Amino acid sequence: MNIVKAMTDNNLFGAQFGGDSWANWRVLLGGFYGLETDAHTFKTLTHREPPLTPLDELWLVVGRRGGKSQIAALLAVYEAIFNDHSEHLAAGEVATIAVVAADRKQARTIMRYINGLLDNPMLKKLVIREATESIELTNRCAIEVFTASHRTTRGYTLACAICDEIAFWHSDGANPDKEILNALRPSLASLNGKVVALSSPYARRGVL
Repeated sequence: MNIVKAMTDNNLFGAQFGGDSWANWRVLLGGFYGLETDAHTFKTLTHREPPLTPLDELWLVVGRRGGKSQIAALLAVYEAIFNDHSEHLAAGEVATIAVVAADRKQARTIMRYINGLLDNPMLKKLVIREATESIELTNRCAIEVFTASHRTTRGYTLACAICDEIAFWHSDGANPDKEILNALRPSLASLNGKVVALSSPYARRGVL
């Protein structure tokens, strides 16, 4: 099941992401995952040719009300459900999808979207347990939301790191955005995990 089919399948996410208002997102994500996509639309949106193979990182600057948090939730669920990492995990190890938000309010918003997507007859049977900031699945994957901190994101085996509103993370001080990414990237290495960064535009500083 590729990302575009998942977004348009009425048994999965088609009711939410199958409409025309999400067409550009389907083109962008299709390109990111190396699928054949609408080259003209992709180039118009990104000023790049569509990639021929899946990419490791996706960085998008999207205006407010552009659907970023919903897409962050979709990618978290898709990466957790439709990618089997079990053969690369040690006994007792769990592949974590980390959704890192600028603050607790934003983290709670994304978790509500994630819960909504998993409230589906085909998917909710995969949920073992739910907590305020995490969901554990039967396939040895977990989705967990974090606030942006280089301390709390260490020590996990990550299959994907989704960085929401990264332009609003601190770029200096004791907890800069660069150090958070430096903490995340080694955790992605063993599963060849992806980095997805989505944000509204803000100041010309920081990693974005």
